[in-house]
Amino acid sequence: MNRYIPLTQEDQKYMLEKIGVKSIDELFSDIPESIKLNRKLDINPAYSELEVRRIMKKLSDRNDNLDDYASFLGAGSYDHYIPSVVRHIASRSEFYTSYTPYQPEVSQGTLQYIFEFQSMMAELTGMDVINASMYDGATATAEAAIMAIRVNNRSKVAVSSTIHPETLKVLETYSHFREIELIKIPEIDGKTDLDGLKLIDSDTSAVIIQNPNFYGIIEDIAPIEKVTHDNKSLLIMSVDPISLGIIKSPGEYGADIAVGEGQSLGIPQNFGGPYLGFIGATEKLMRKMPGRICGLTTDVDGKQGFVLTLQAREQHIRREKATSNICSNQSLCALMAVVYLSVMGREGIKDVAKQCISKANYAMEKLLETKKFKRIYTGPIFKEFVLETTLDADKIEKALHDEKIIGPLDISKLNKDKKNQLLFTVTEKRTKEEIDKMVSILKEVQ
Repeated sequence: MNRYIPLTQEDQKYMLEKIGVKSIDELFSDIPESIKLNRKLDINPAYSELEVRRIMKKLSDRNDNLDDYASFLGAGSYDHYIPSVVRHIASRSEFYTSYTPYQPEVSQGTLQYIFEFQSMMAELTGMDVINASMYDGATATAEAAIMAIRVNNRSKVAVSSTIHPETLKVLETYSHFREIELIKIPEIDGKTDLDGLKLIDSDTSAVIIQNPNFYGIIEDIAPIEKVTHDNKSLLIMSVDPISLGIIKSPGEYGADIAVGEGQSLGIPQNFGGPYLGFIGATEKLMRKMPGRICGLTTDVDGKQGFVLTLQAREQHIRREKATSNICSNQSLCALMAVVYLSVMGREGIKDVAKQCISKANYAMEKLLETKKFKRIYTGPIFKEFVLETTLDADKIEKALHDEKIIGPLDISKLNKDKKNQLLFTVTEKRTKEEIDKMVSILKEVQ
């Protein structure tokens, strides 16, 4: 009992005497017999550290190594290559033990890489300013919707039905409790229905569009931007940062707010662990943003220094009056993104994006050649595409998994109306041999 909890019998006796009881049983004597656990727990006795290590090693050996699998599963979490230097730097103790810099004057290192994150992401997205990161892409999108309501003081937010279904659910939850009327713009051919933009009216604060969208299609933003701004609404774009190496940024499209998930930027998939949301805006909207912003300044001696600025809307200062109470910066994940972007550089990001497009189109063509799949949506794709099939999705998953391949997403798991539709994802990590192997396996599935 006392191997891991440093409490001696003398300690226990002293504590009980101070409380005024004679035993542990007496301490809990007020619990009714009817709900007491009157039996011994079926648990192991205490083990030594050596024994625990052996047990944990045996358990860990039962796990598959994800690196041994070729993944064609995406839908928001992507298997991109992560240079080894990312983990090396992020694993340094001065970084992975850092916390939100409430005392910025003693957190210069943390503030510096947050400042670099903001600078790099602002350049990548084409926005004037990026905050010190968010929890994830979905909550960043919801925060952007709330931000737009604060700016325009209108009751509605219009959102394209082509955004990620789980992001839409988060939006619905936030909107319900904020009493925001969420208007869904219908989709047609896997893209935002431009006729559906008629739903935008003088009560609409913002229009949310994802590009590339959930189906992997690169949307035509220009007509959406025109209708949105003609109505004096804000344009919110949710983007895959890797795609910005080759397609127009939100800033170039004239977006007012940019959001997204930064997991692609050197962050492991983590089995549901921490990710990296980002939100950026034009300078005009900067003071309405949630979270905090790091700034660069000089001290009285003229030396360079970093400060936390524009944080008066923070929960630790304004409490219930804060702009957002969910705005902690994902500091360690932001550092990973900084290292990734630094190592890859402008040309590296562009090369990754080009490989995604090339390999995704190759995989789609090969799958279509099997005659077991057909394309149901038209339009240019980035790294994901949807195919319809009469094959059983569970059989596809098993056949591929048996050969150490993680298969595509069965979209019906997120949208019951999308039966027999599979979302394939192909990143720069996938080789021609892996793609051909997947296709050959699926040829044999009945």
